[in-house]
Amino acid sequence: MNAWHLHPQLADDTHPVAQFELCELRLMDDANHPWLILVPRVDGAVELIDLDEAQQQALTREIARTSRALQGAFKPHKLNVAALGNLVPQLHVHVIARYREDIAWPRPVWGMATAQPYSPETLVQRIRRLQDALAE
Repeated sequence: MNAWHLHPQLADDTHPVAQFELCELRLMDDANHPWLILVPRVDGAVELIDLDEAQQQALTREIARTSRALQGAFKPHKLNVAALGNLVPQLHVHVIARYREDIAWPRPVWGMATAQPYSPETLVQRIRRLQDALAE
């Protein structure tokens, strides 16, 4: 039995989008950026090296799938992909669609602006758009 559970901070800051083979895909509750988070369902994983080789390969495939969906749905100028974990130790990977005109460009999104939570209607629309892009 897998003892994995989603870190409470990630649960508070994100909304579920999809379940992949390895990861939960979640939407960051910040309408400033199309921002997805992949969380491998591996108990105790903090670093990429905590995953076995097959899990690392699955994560790479899921990052690529997520990146393609963001690129297809939102046509960003750049995709930022990062696994930082300085505040939340549970292994998670950020995939963020970036635009030259966004509020943080060209700097990282962290700490540049106050998060703008999605309205309930916009949240439903955003998740549906992402799920449609993932299905393509």
